[in-house]
Amino acid sequence: MTHPMPPSALQLPADPQPDPPRDRHPGPQGLTPSQTVGPYLAIGLPWPDGPWVVDEDAEGAITISGQVVDGAGSPVPDALVETWQAAPDGSFAHPDDPRGGGDPEFRGFGRCPTDAAGRYQIITLRPGALPAPAGGTEAPHLDVSVFGRGLLDRVVTRIYFPDEQEANAADPVLQSIEDPDRRATLIAKEPAGGPPGEFWFDIRLQGGRETVFFDV
Repeated sequence: MTHPMPPSALQLPADPQPDPPRDRHPGPQGLTPSQTVGPYLAIGLPWPDGPWVVDEDAEGAITISGQVVDGAGSPVPDALVETWQAAPDGSFAHPDDPRGGGDPEFRGFGRCPTDAAGRYQIITLRPGALPAPAGGTEAPHLDVSVFGRGLLDRVVTRIYFPDEQEANAADPVLQSIEDPDRRATLIAKEPAGGPPGEFWFDIRLQGGRETVFFDV
């Protein structure tokens, strides 16, 4: 049977030495390392179909490719580009569409993370024109959301088509942008010598040629 050790036998530590006086006015301190939390897009925003709104071999399929860059022109390798659009007949497969909900087989939604060079690609169908809320007609376009590091919230823009000049000229959203150079940031390009149905659309998050973003 064991017995507790009497207090007199305990080996108590020596009295600690007093701390040296603290300097109440320390010299200049270096900056702590900066750190961005997230984005954890691969964890929080998975989408099984990814960039394939339709299969590549679907009739009428088009490809929209581009690069997401920051204000210095450097690629953003951890962004996410999300697109939402009308079907070729201009309808949406959504119960809020007053015209009846459109084609239930065409969701019109795509999501593509950028690669190490900031590039993305969406395979879809060309959307149709649709009625504008305040009257008139909106030209065929894709609504685009971009998520990425340094963004507290998504930024929202649009992609219009370069061969829809007449429809673009009548589009109330495009025409609300007075500066033609700023308006041009919303219109995709057709790569020289590329096959039909391929378009290029860069997204510049800041800088002198920043893409037009909308307050939504």
